[in-house]
Amino acid sequence: MNNNILENIRNLSSDDVRKLSYDELVSIINKLNDEEIVSLSHIIGYPVFTRLCMNELKHKFVLLQDGAAAIIVDDKNRILLQSRADNDKWGLPGGCQELGERFQDTIIREVKEETNLSVFEKDLILVGVVSGNSRKRKYPNGDIVYNNTVLFLIKNYSGELKWDSESKYLKFFDVNNLPSNLHDGDLINAYFDFLNNK
Repeated sequence: MNNNILENIRNLSSDDVRKLSYDELVSIINKLNDEEIVSLSHIIGYPVFTRLCMNELKHKFVLLQDGAAAIIVDDKNRILLQSRADNDKWGLPGGCQELGERFQDTIIREVKEETNLSVFEKDLILVGVVSGNSRKRKYPNGDIVYNNTVLFLIKNYSGELKWDSESKYLKFFDVNNLPSNLHDGDLINAYFDFLNNK
């Protein structure tokens, strides 16, 4: 096992990971077995890992990403939104699925990472799957992605709100007074459709 290699990558900042050259990554991967390569993708994060494997095309390749997002509702039926650090828009907690991860695991992990709230699988309510052109995103670094997003409603959770580096702020909003600069308007519309069809 090449635990030292994986531990060295784990200790890098996310910026330093993104600066790994293609040749450096090739050298690292060639020392790992299949299981360790999967572990490496978990440490780096699957989308970043995929792009690093593409050399000079990494920001030109349109990536298809699977992930999950959460409509977290408080006792006043307000929706939790995060002010995103990457584009100054308000979005839902969520993120990309890792290799071997179920969507339920993805959203439980992402909610914990991005909001500090604890959620149990029994409390996940499937709203639906949102895909297609409304899920196309272009990020400030030039990355273009199409997200296939499994959307969950969460009413039961515990913990105190705290945000990570992906967010500037977290706030519950009344559904009739949402900010105009939404990152995930299509997901919120899917939630409204879900409520209207119940």
